[in-house]
Amino acid sequence: MQVSVAYLAVLLIWSTTPLGIVWSSESINPTMAVLLRMVIAVVLGSMIIFIRKIELPWHKKALRLYAFSALGIFGGMSFSYLAAGYLSSGILSLVFGLAPAFSAILARRILADPKISMLKKLSMTLSFVGLGFVCADNISLGSDSIYGFIFVLIAVFLFSLSGVLVKSVSLAIHPMATTVGALTLSLPLFILNWLLLDGSIDTSQWQLRSIWATVYLGIFGSLIGFFAYFFVLQRLTASTVALITLITPVIALTLGVVLNNEVIHTTLIIGALLVISGLALYHWGEIFLGKYKQKRLL
Repeated sequence: MQVSVAYLAVLLIWSTTPLGIVWSSESINPTMAVLLRMVIAVVLGSMIIFIRKIELPWHKKALRLYAFSALGIFGGMSFSYLAAGYLSSGILSLVFGLAPAFSAILARRILADPKISMLKKLSMTLSFVGLGFVCADNISLGSDSIYGFIFVLIAVFLFSLSGVLVKSVSLAIHPMATTVGALTLSLPLFILNWLLLDGSIDTSQWQLRSIWATVYLGIFGSLIGFFAYFFVLQRLTASTVALITLITPVIALTLGVVLNNEVIHTTLIIGALLVISGLALYHWGEIFLGKYKQKRLL
């Protein structure tokens, strides 16, 4: 598989995942919805491992890789599903757009990446100001939306931390092995999470849209999505992979309006533009600045 194809797959899947989370949680308890999603992914992934005869190592180094990967899967997903009860799919994706900033800060601390430049610090500030606009548009006095923002920010942090920690493990194994290994380690945590927060199985309230959304997320959002994610993560930097979230908010916000009747206010648009502009400046600002200085010298 080419890196560009895998990158595009992650982009498209992550753009639709927030709406899938919201739909799957409409009639299915969030802890059950995410557990079912993981079960589907683990079963199908294990079948692929068996049929394709892909090596699935369980030595110490591999376990560390799976554990770091599982941190993002369990932590990121669990808190995303909790946040879906308070926030729209577009806002979920928009807040996840801050992943590159979190990844850069964590990579600087954990991987000893080069010092973050002033331009990148300014771009991060711009993105966080944009998030402030989004929060102001969705949080009113006594509103429960604040819980949603807290949950999704925790999810973004854990997702970013996981990506950076995965890059710290130098182990060349098949991306499907990484996916299945991480999903296998995270599955007991999802089971425990369901038992502690819900523990009931009442299928009488389940609606068809929630069921199909869960199946979609199990196959594409989890198995194929994480396979493509770990594939590109092995070949690109953590912050570059996280830049997929630069485009996904635009697609996710559009899908939320068209397919889920979500409302976009002027303040939300301003906030979204600030977040995306900050991320664009973070990624391409220094490149354009370098070219501009080069032209000035000529």
